[in-house]
Amino acid sequence: MPTRILPAVGDADAVRSLTTLLSQLPDAEPVTPVADSTQLVDTLARLAAESVDELPEVVIVHERIGPVPALELVREVALRFPAVGVILVTTDASPGLFAAAMDSGARGLVALPLNYEELANRVQAVAQWSVGVRRHLGHGGDVFTGAGGTVVTVSGAKGGVGATLTAVQIALAAQASGRPTALVDMDLQTGDIASYLDVQFRRSVVDLAAIADISPRILSEAVFRHDSGVALLLAPGEGERGEEVTDRAARQIVSALRSRYEVVVVDCGAQLGGAGAAAVEMADTALLVTTPDVVAVRGAKRTVRMWDRLQIRKAEETTVVVNRHSRATEIQPTLIRKITGTAIATTTIPAHFKELQAAVDAGRVHALDAKGSVRQAMWALAGELGLVRAAEGASPRRTGRAARGGDRGSVVLRRRKD
Repeated sequence: MPTRILPAVGDADAVRSLTTLLSQLPDAEPVTPVADSTQLVDTLARLAAESVDELPEVVIVHERIGPVPALELVREVALRFPAVGVILVTTDASPGLFAAAMDSGARGLVALPLNYEELANRVQAVAQWSVGVRRHLGHGGDVFTGAGGTVVTVSGAKGGVGATLTAVQIALAAQASGRPTALVDMDLQTGDIASYLDVQFRRSVVDLAAIADISPRILSEAVFRHDSGVALLLAPGEGERGEEVTDRAARQIVSALRSRYEVVVVDCGAQLGGAGAAAVEMADTALLVTTPDVVAVRGAKRTVRMWDRLQIRKAEETTVVVNRHSRATEIQPTLIRKITGTAIATTTIPAHFKELQAAVDAGRVHALDAKGSVRQAMWALAGELGLVRAAEGASPRRTGRAARGGDRGSVVLRRRKD
């Protein structure tokens, strides 16, 4: 059986050099190279969704891959797709980098400039390891689907548009439907999730920032289990400590949560930092909340363009949620879609703040009236995103990179059943 090899190389000259050598390897089947980290993870996730057997045996990551640094990308691939062997190609073959690559989950390291014998030996060894792992797991059913939990980020077009409330409610909806859910406050300077849920907890996301290998025990000590069942990872009480959470730390934290929970909702706030950018780039679905007014819509357009310039997220991979919607407003969702170039969530959230004021002031937004139109809309949004476990016979749809569409009925059905 030929060995399928997926190169992840951003440099055109390096692509030609690597693919030429790979094509000369015995029993090798190089597949179409990917040019960046986002494309690599998306490709592997798509293949894993079909079957583990569809995944390539070997992934070769070039040191100049972007936008995610090579070692961080190796770690993410190794965590999310454990039956795939990763080889790092680098000019630095020092013992220090070798150890760092192994710690990140790589199965081998090849030095540049490429040498046929070295590449052939390493690919053969990693391919044998990958085949052995898959044979060992052959009767394990769908244990290793590769995709892990679903990550949804919620960002605001500007401050005060309702991003945090939206994040809290869709997390509550997912948990209430029976899906283990984590809610992360990545608005590191001004996060309000603790206030919205009246929580006081001394641990925060900062406590995980300096940990290279986040074990399940360490993660469980950092999260707070809310009465609703949602696992909370809060922003630090001292906003200045938010700078300790780098983009690398954010990737490790989100990856650790993804491996432990079916749904991970990340509140990224309205200000883009390294940690928030990393979360948005990793997300299966990135929501951008706006209100139907000129200032907020302009903010949404600026955010979408900035994400695109920084290679964080393409406009068509972003879903805008319209909050405080009314038929009387001049700016309607269709116009927002045209202005931003994004997808628009079918579910809009109505402008009924009176339903929220008492719960927000009391720090009990988890206790919103189930009959209220705002709460119903936000839970319907969770159903549209595929975050709610559908009732038997229903077929929820997903939005974001995985799919487009929605299923509002599943939320209503489960609410009535409860």
